[in-house]
Amino acid sequence: MRALLLAAVSLIPLFSQIPQPADPAAAVRRLLEQQQQAWNRHNLEGFMSGYWNSPDLTFFSGAQQTAGWQGAIDRYRKNYQQAGREMGRLEFSDLKIEPLGNDAAFVRGAWHVTMSDGKTPHGLFTLIFRKFPDGWKIVHDHTSAAE
Repeated sequence: MRALLLAAVSLIPLFSQIPQPADPAAAVRRLLEQQQQAWNRHNLEGFMSGYWNSPDLTFFSGAQQTAGWQGAIDRYRKNYQQAGREMGRLEFSDLKIEPLGNDAAFVRGAWHVTMSDGKTPHGLFTLIFRKFPDGWKIVHDHTSAAE
């Protein structure tokens, strides 16, 4: 019995060196900050790196559903990079991040874009994140805009 206890105690330092899972809420918040920074540098591809690059990504906005990563970036290009359009300055606020375990999270928040002409499109969003081997990614985005 004593030998078993000594063996167990000797393993404690090994287990204390195993990396603990990162705080999901902090990791998701960090990704959203990176997306905001990429947008404000007019780097749409950098912004989209926060999304799951899959045909199974879903993006709902207004009464339209866009399927897949390619569909989502095409929609952003049309609305924010097409001739006569601009990306403006993006700001996320009122973030509520609810971890759903160590590999999923539900996020609610507000978005606000300031355009050079003074217009300020804004709205609300809900996101579902999943943790993949290469990090956290948005797998579902439901965004609304104020009218």
